[in-house]
Amino acid sequence: MTRWDDRAAVPLFHTVEGAGQRTLLLVHGEACDSHDWAPQIDAFAARHRLIIPDLPGHGRSSPAPHGHTPRDFADDLAGLLVTTGEGPVVAVGHSAGAVIASVLAVERPDLVEAVIAVSPRYGMDAGRAAARAAAVGVPRPAEAIARLLAEDEGPPTGPAADWLPAWRRRRALGTADDVVTRTAAGLYDAQNGPVVRPACEPYLRRRTCPVLTVCSRASLEARGVGPGWDRSVSPHPYSACVVHDGAGHWPHQRRPEEFNDLVLDWTAGLPTPGTGRQGRLSAGQFPVIGRN
Repeated sequence: MTRWDDRAAVPLFHTVEGAGQRTLLLVHGEACDSHDWAPQIDAFAARHRLIIPDLPGHGRSSPAPHGHTPRDFADDLAGLLVTTGEGPVVAVGHSAGAVIASVLAVERPDLVEAVIAVSPRYGMDAGRAAARAAAVGVPRPAEAIARLLAEDEGPPTGPAADWLPAWRRRRALGTADDVVTRTAAGLYDAQNGPVVRPACEPYLRRRTCPVLTVCSRASLEARGVGPGWDRSVSPHPYSACVVHDGAGHWPHQRRPEEFNDLVLDWTAGLPTPGTGRQGRLSAGQFPVIGRN
């Protein structure tokens, strides 16, 4: 079902798919859109209800009149959930979307029962964050973010390797330059943002719900953290971090079957509120190099 909900302060294009035990909110990253989750929709919708939005200024959603910080985007998603009567949700976020999902969990814990953070942007030190922001502070920001995202992903592999990089690049180029620059400025704000270490660490620990982190060794190196860092900022006992090699910045696209199995298994084992059950985790088929 396709929806534009004009009751929200910022109308967002979103689709609602499936039905089942839980509701999953799928949040894409910067200079991307909800098409990122295409390899997950059928598998997830067979068990759960899905809400899949385009963030303001991305895809089919118009830019918002307010700022483009993670908190602004999280507020927009909270408005969508409240006006549509959805939630609590399992907030599944990729890249900047993982930051937004985490902010939503901190600021509106009534709307989020768990977070799944895929290749999250948070955890950079100030130098790395400043360099990332500066890289898009150029005359053609959309071209710059397209180039950065390609570098994040690394050499393409898999059945879609011959066309997926061009598809991602063209989509990034279609993002308005001012949306790219404002999103980067909000994301990598060392003083007020939830991304830069060490300030982000106590903020992320305010996520009282379970958090599953799925990232690559390259993602850890790009952020300058070790495989135990994500678990250290996810205090719930059911939280876990699965670290893989060879699936790039978009593991849900490069290796969708393994990713889908992991998410569905972890979600099925989520603790049941009020029962004391702690849940269980299976690492699926990823070649795990670090799990905490």
